[in-house]
Formats: sequence, C-alpha cells, structure tokens
Amino acid sequence: MLTILGFAMIATFLVLIMTKKMSPIAALVLIPALFCVAVGQGAQLGDYVIEGVGNLAPTAAMLMFAIVYFGVMIDVGLFDPIVRGILKFCQADPMRIVVGTAVLAAIVSLDGDGSTTFMITVSAMYPLYKRLKMSLVVMTGVAATANGVMNTLPWGGPTARAATALKLDASEIFVPMIPALAMGLLAVFVLAYVLGIRERKRLGMLTLDEALAREPQPEPETVSAGTGTGTGGKDRLRKGTGASASGTGEMSGTSTGGTENEDGDDEEFQGLDPDRSTLRPKLYWFNAGLTAALLTAMIMELMPIPVLFLLGAALALTVNFPHMPDQRARIAAHAENVLNVSGMVFAAAVFTGVLTGTGMVEHMADWVVGAVPEAMGPHMAVVTGLLSLPLTYFMSNDGFYFGVLPVLAEAGAAHGVSPLEIARASLAGQALHMSSPLVPAVYVLVGMAKVEFGDHTRFTVKWAVLTSLVVLAAGVLFGIM
Repeated sequence: MLTILGFAMIATFLVLIMTKKMSPIAALVLIPALFCVAVGQGAQLGDYVIEGVGNLAPTAAMLMFAIVYFGVMIDVGLFDPIVRGILKFCQADPMRIVVGTAVLAAIVSLDGDGSTTFMITVSAMYPLYKRLKMSLVVMTGVAATANGVMNTLPWGGPTARAATALKLDASEIFVPMIPALAMGLLAVFVLAYVLGIRERKRLGMLTLDEALAREPQPEPETVSAGTGTGTGGKDRLRKGTGASASGTGEMSGTSTGGTENEDGDDEEFQGLDPDRSTLRPKLYWFNAGLTAALLTAMIMELMPIPVLFLLGAALALTVNFPHMPDQRARIAAHAENVLNVSGMVFAAAVFTGVLTGTGMVEHMADWVVGAVPEAMGPHMAVVTGLLSLPLTYFMSNDGFYFGVLPVLAEAGAAHGVSPLEIARASLAGQALHMSSPLVPAVYVLVGMAKVEFGDHTRFTVKWAVLTSLVVLAAGVLFGIM
C-alpha cells in the first residue's frame, strides 16, 4: 500500500505543477501533507517535516550564501571576460546562442555547484533570449542538462555518494567514466545545435542591427533580482544602477543588451552592462583568487560547504563594498532570489520528510529492485543505469545512493557484477536528475529565467532522458560497465 501511495503522491505532484493547477511551493507542502494523513500517519506529520527541514537546512544555507557570494562576483565583474567571449561567439544567431548556453553552463559547472552555474548562465544569456524573442525553456533545458552531465564530477556529489555507499575510491569510479560522460556532453552540444537550428528557422537569421531594431517583449512592472530586465515593458537601460534589481524596476548588471537608454538611443548590444557602478576592476585578481580558494576548499572538503560560502560571502562583501550602505544594497539586490530559493528548499523538506518518514521511499525502492527479473542479474550494471533515471528523478541523490544503490550492488555481486560497474552505471541518470523537483538549484534556474517549472519539466525531461541514455550506451560500448 505504501508503494502505491508513494507513486501516487509523486504522480499527483507532477500532474498538478505541470498543468499549473498549483504552484510548486504549495504542491510541495500540501500534497505530502494530505498523503501523510491518507496513510494514517497524520499525527507524525510535524515530526517528519521537522526532520526533513533539519536534513535540508544545510542545503538551504549553502544556497542562500552561494547566491549572495556569486551574485556579488557577477556584480563586481569576475565573470565578464568569460561572458564576453561567449557573447562574442553568439552574435545574434539563435543557433550560436543556444550552443553558447550549453558551453557556458558546462564551463561554469566545473565548480560542482548547480545554483552557481544557473545564476551565471541565466545572467549572461537571458538578455539575448529576450531580445531575440527566443524560447526561454530552451535556455533552461540546455543549461540543466549540461549541468547534469557535469554534476558527475567527483566534487559534484553523486560520485562521492556512490563511493561512500559502496566503500570505493571516487577516482576509480569517475576516471573510467570520462569517455562515456564526454559522449553525454557531446550529446548536449548536438542537442543545443539542433534546438538552435530550430530556433533559427522559427526566428530567422539576424544581424546585430536587426536584433537591436526589434521591439522587446512587454515586461511586468517589477522583476526579480538578477534577471536583467527593466520595467513598464520598455526594457530600458539605466547606466550605473548596480548589478541587480530587487523588484524596484532598475536595470541589473545583466542588462538587456541592445536596449534603449533613457533618451531612446540604441546602446551597444551587451549581455553585461560594462558601465555598471558595482564593477571592481582593481579587485579582479583578489576576487578570482578568493573564488579559486573557495572552490579548492570545497573540493578538498576543508570545511562544510555552507560554512565556506558563509565565510566567502562575508569576505567578498567586506572587501568589495566596505561601506555599509553598499553592502546592504548588494544584499537587498539578491534578497528576492535568496528568499525564493530558500523557501522552495524548505517546502521540499516537507515532501522529502513525508516520503522518507512514512516509509514510502523504502517500499518504492524495494518494489523496483524486486521487479528486476532474475535473468537480468548478469546485466545488473545496465539495469542500475536504467533505474537511475526514474529513481534519481523521484528521490534525492542521498536516498538513491545510500538507500537503493547498496541493494543493487548486492544483487549484482550475486551474479558476478563488480560494485565498481554498478557505481559507474548509477551516474547515468544525473542529466535527468538536475531537473527533478527535489533539486533546489533547479528553482534558481526557472526563477531567474522566469519560466514556469511545469513548462521547464515538459520541455526538458525527454531531452535529459535521451542524454542519460547516451551516457549509459557509451559506457556499455566502451566496456566501462
């Protein structure tokens, strides 16, 4: 019964958000609460929620201070050279813009943090998509899928979890998987090219001058922080306003390149406002060194990641903006993103708390493992790879790698399949996992891109599944699993 109710709860949640009958944050709270009562454990709902909040609190803290830290780094211009290079390649060609989105997301994903990747990618690319009236779900879908493939880096999380759960060395899991993961990343670039060609056919091939002449789409009166759009539907550029707005109608540092200024004259087509007042060119190498040190400390696990970002954000604010009013302005500029994401994480804590506390997730995992035919035993690596797609989508990485993977490894060992092969195969589903409603970073992506989560899900899932299958097939072809 718990198995059926578990799948029913997940299906109800997905249907309601994809049909836009409920907002994600409401669905994440109300649906599990109702199902908790339905299984006769309503009295324990408070305990489950508190436990879920406790488990996700470090993640929420990490995202809060990561948004502040990398928001400040965007404000002061740390990523401008990378963004300028990508934008120079993109020009006003929709195909190049989509491919550039995939390349930028893949490069920034090297830090192992999804929220960082999405903040920088959306900040850089959103203005181009809006100016050319390109599909924003193409941007979110390509960015999420590219980040999913790169999320398999040893410091990204899944590889370390697999190594810990099966008592293996992370490098023994990851290094042999590099050719298969490279094929997955190549598949993302091919996907970006195909989607870009489709957007080019829909919109036509433009020059920069033609792009500048286009009327921008109407905008709401206020916008979220960091999205780089203006007010009143006029998409105007205001110089020297800092790098983010906080719902005030000011332009962010990620300006809508090629927009009009206050006098109605065309500005140079830019993705990041080169004249924003928050730039700190004299502190560029300090900020680059601080970021490198932060990422190195994350990789070496010198401190918990939330602590590292807390210290990094405090130091970045103090050095770059020594005056208190400027610090308050930077914090306020990114406050809306912080509130949206942290609120979504704590709402997700209700979902995961009920799913785990009631025993639903355990029964679902046992049912899935038990449904594997005995004849498939010698092929448990492939079975694990296939199961990783739905299981890492419908449950957290912790739940899959620490709860399900050991069971799959034991089943494989009984048929002579090594735990290393099982561990490698378990990474195949990460391209899909990064669009799961249980991944907090995805809410950063859709929030900054102003895309409905349901629209993102409908568009992205099929391409992410295809990418995951490419990784799995390449692993089998290369004899890795």
